[in-house]
Amino acid sequence: MVIKLMKQRPHISPVIVFLFIAQLASIAEPLTLGPDGTRRELFVDGFLIAKMTGDIRQHLHRPEPREVVLTTDAPWEGNTSAYYTIFRDGSRFRMYYRGSHWDKKATHREVTCYAESRDGIHWEKPKLGLFEFNGSKQNNIVLDGLGTHCFVAFKDSNPDSRSETLYRGISRGWPLGKAGLYVFESPDGIRWKLTQNEPVITEGAFDSQNLAFWDTQTGQYREYHRTFVNGIRAIMTGTSNDFINWTEPVLLKYQDGIPIQHLYTNAVQPYERAPHLYIGFPSRYLPKDGQRVEPTLMISRDGVEFHRWLDPVVPESAPMDRDGNRSNYMAWGMVEIPDRPNHISVYASEAYYTGPDSRLRRFEYRKDGFVSVRGGIQGGVLITKPVKLGRLANRLTLNYRVDPGGHVRVGFYQPDGMPLLGYSLKECKALTGDQINQTVFWKKDSGNRVDKTNADISQLLEDNSVVQIKVELKNADLFSLQFQPM
Repeated sequence: MVIKLMKQRPHISPVIVFLFIAQLASIAEPLTLGPDGTRRELFVDGFLIAKMTGDIRQHLHRPEPREVVLTTDAPWEGNTSAYYTIFRDGSRFRMYYRGSHWDKKATHREVTCYAESRDGIHWEKPKLGLFEFNGSKQNNIVLDGLGTHCFVAFKDSNPDSRSETLYRGISRGWPLGKAGLYVFESPDGIRWKLTQNEPVITEGAFDSQNLAFWDTQTGQYREYHRTFVNGIRAIMTGTSNDFINWTEPVLLKYQDGIPIQHLYTNAVQPYERAPHLYIGFPSRYLPKDGQRVEPTLMISRDGVEFHRWLDPVVPESAPMDRDGNRSNYMAWGMVEIPDRPNHISVYASEAYYTGPDSRLRRFEYRKDGFVSVRGGIQGGVLITKPVKLGRLANRLTLNYRVDPGGHVRVGFYQPDGMPLLGYSLKECKALTGDQINQTVFWKKDSGNRVDKTNADISQLLEDNSVVQIKVELKNADLFSLQFQPM
């Protein structure tokens, strides 16, 4: 092929020809869905998609607004309370946030507050007795002094973590310390101390919700913090093996053609149902338009290169009081709460600056429901890139929703487009309804009988098969797919 190209285009450098061939080879390389082929894949980016034909497109979803879960009405809190962190810890949920108030100027010092919940909806502010405020220690303050402006905490899942560092925190030091990010540790998530007296990250601008976590996919700590690039707010990231010594931070990258916009907070974390995906809710900052903010969505597979969606996921029209100065930040945290097992709860702030206090509201996605491939009334077909089936890929399951009059069908095809006998679109039992984890069946005999054997695709593994998956969608949304053992 190289010789043929060079004969046809003798003016082209051989180096360019070889690079072109290498690029073609990398494009043709089939996808692998994890070591055993059972990694859940969401349609949040273009990773799986080779082609979409007909009435079909990717669709960004917004979480549904639910109840207000917290009002910052204590004397040590107020209308500029912010930078909420929420995570599940066993049978309870933990929340950390800044307590502060503004009335032409700051009316009291900033403190870090703590709340906890058993259901993710009803939150208590425990009287911890740790720090004095206005002559009393009957409050929920867990940090006072350095770090309180934007303190973020997480439970350390590093298998080598010590009992005294079971919980870790990160926050900026200025104005009480040097410019940069300091790190904290705690044995119980309540009593905190500095891990060391010097900042561990100094490149950037840290007046934001900077965050860190243990990344189970890479076996490292990863952090995200804010900086400026030519006067525009941007996001940087770095990694560490010990939470103290960090790599030189690098700027996040985005897909071609994405506009340059101010990004304030980032709210990035691994998605629990597919931890190879980093889901972020960066707040787009609009400094020339009342300093408003609106959360958006971005996704990465390596923690550095992100696919950004531009429409807000929590618009200012969502209830209520979200259109003021910095009144619409997404909290850091995605949790499944006990009463809503097929949903993911996220939280966003409202009423910043506007009253005697501010509020935090819960919003709700369906599981994996950030972006779907949506088939319209005319229907269309999604064609995946070639996929190499893994050793445990014995059946295919889908997370989908079908509206009245619609359906979903799935077929397996060779990379040349030839259907695999017994597994074509025409032989698939049409799926309807609304399911989070539905097995796909095929009618592999002359009748309409459908049972466990009709879902078994293990025979496709005999030749370590590479397949293309075609999904026919009519009046339907497809959120994710996963191969699973029988």
